[in-house]
Amino acid sequence: MLGDEYFMGLALNEARMAAAEGEIPVGAVIVAANGRVIGRGHNQTERLGDVTAHAEMLAIGAATQTLGGKYLPGCTLYVTLEPCPMCAGAIGWSQLGRIVIGAPDPKRGYSTILRPGATPFHPRAEVCEGIREGECRAVIRDFFLDKRTK
Repeated sequence: MLGDEYFMGLALNEARMAAAEGEIPVGAVIVAANGRVIGRGHNQTERLGDVTAHAEMLAIGAATQTLGGKYLPGCTLYVTLEPCPMCAGAIGWSQLGRIVIGAPDPKRGYSTILRPGATPFHPRAEVCEGIREGECRAVIRDFFLDKRTK
């Protein structure tokens, strides 16, 4: 069966697509319990002119459309960068069962606003951090280095 490394690779592909489009390179993939990818997304805030068009939000929308319901308890979200507070809230409301995060976001990630011991996710959700962290960090770092040199 395919594992976390593989699915984070798909999320990294989404992040690279975002970078190629001039978007902040964050990618997300949602996988059902049977291993089927049911939603994917990458940041499209510039293209859509919508500040809520984050990778996670688009992937959640795609996954709920695929399944025909608003809850995703048996599903896993793979995201290259720690979700922002808005996305973390949506992840919690969608009841995703597992969240796999590539790299932390010490400036804008949800963890920057939480009180100790709090979580924005469903109480039964499992959170796994650091999967392919180096690659996830590199995609963001390289994007902003490139922006600064232009």
